[in-house]
This record gives sequence, C-alpha cells and structure tokens, in this order.
Amino acid sequence: MSLPGDTSTGGSANIKRAYEPKTVDNTRTLYDEWADQYDKEVAEEGYQAPALAVEAIQSFIGPSNMPKATFLDAGCGTGLVAKLLKGYGASEIDGVDLSPGMLDVARKTGNYRSLEEADLSQPMKQRDESYDVVACVGTLTRAHVGPRVLSEFARIVKKDGLIVATILDDIWETGGYKSEVDQLVGSGKAEVVRLDTTGYRVNSDVGAKMLVMKRL
Repeated sequence: MSLPGDTSTGGSANIKRAYEPKTVDNTRTLYDEWADQYDKEVAEEGYQAPALAVEAIQSFIGPSNMPKATFLDAGCGTGLVAKLLKGYGASEIDGVDLSPGMLDVARKTGNYRSLEEADLSQPMKQRDESYDVVACVGTLTRAHVGPRVLSEFARIVKKDGLIVATILDDIWETGGYKSEVDQLVGSGKAEVVRLDTTGYRVNSDVGAKMLVMKRL
C-alpha cells in the first residue's frame, strides 16, 4: 500500500498507523491485527534492528556467556530477537509485549522460557536485578513507550548487566530519551558503553540509536 511522500514509513500502512498518536488499547489492537503479517512486512523494509542488537549483546558479554545468561526481551513482538539470541546459544529468554496477538506468534516459535502481556509504559512487575540482559528492540519509537522505561530496565537488570535498546533517531532528544540516559548516568546507576546511529529500516533510510548501557 503506497503512501506517497512518507519516506519514513516506507509506504507501509501499518507502520504509518504505528507512528500515529493513539491510546494503549488502539496500539494493542493495531499489533494484534498486524501480527500475522508483521515479519513479512518488516523484512521487506530491511529491518536490521534485531540483528544489530543481538550482535551487540554477543560482542559485549562474549560467546561463552550466551548460554549462561538470562534475557528479558522487552516488547518482544513476534520473537525476532529471541530467534537470533537462540542462534548464539541463549536459552533463558523471557518476553513481554503489549499485544496478545504478537505473543501468540512468539509463543509458536518455542524460543521463550516465558511470555507475558505487559504495558511497558507502566511500572514493570519484574523483581530488581532479575536479568543479565534486557533487550528492547523496535519499541522505543514514535507514539510508543516513553523514556522512563529505561529506568525500569536499570532496576531489573543485574549489577554489571546490560541494557540494549534501539531508539528511533528522530526522537532520541525530542522524546526525552537522551535526558533519561543522562539522568541514569549522572546518578551513578549506569554507564553508556555504546551509543551510535545504526541502520534500522534500511530500505526507507530510517536510522536509530543503538544504546548499550551497563548497570552499575
């Protein structure tokens, strides 16, 4: 479906809908309706974020630690990140997502230890220092989850653990994500070990910040 002039959505009606302001219930409905076609559509857009994020995780914690580590895939969607983590030997992977439809697709992959519905704009129920790695890929984007979730990630990741997140480039500052990261660093809760702009949906020339933080 063509959307002339909207290069950031790559002509995808579903991506356009995802970027529009809406209620949590409307967002849930969108992703429930999109779930069966999501993987196909984002592949057509050259969606690189899951692969780049998992490569970053593996490079920081090391290949030998992948099978030992515990992971939370926050905003897991259909399970693209977990599939790649499995390829590096990971096995202890939990996932949370707003959309039951997306979770149904993720469940069929068999790659998760547990899957639960969760609204990441609200406080998370996971206990302090529960995971070695929290990954959030494709969720910190327009009209989705705000920057305060980064503090929740810092709470639930273990000391010396990693937070790996992609944040759409054009909302990094305007959306308050940079300020939240600066606050976490300034308060001594985390340090930034990587921050650069990478390809996100390369066929539409959309970039995102690749943020890797270490919990202190």
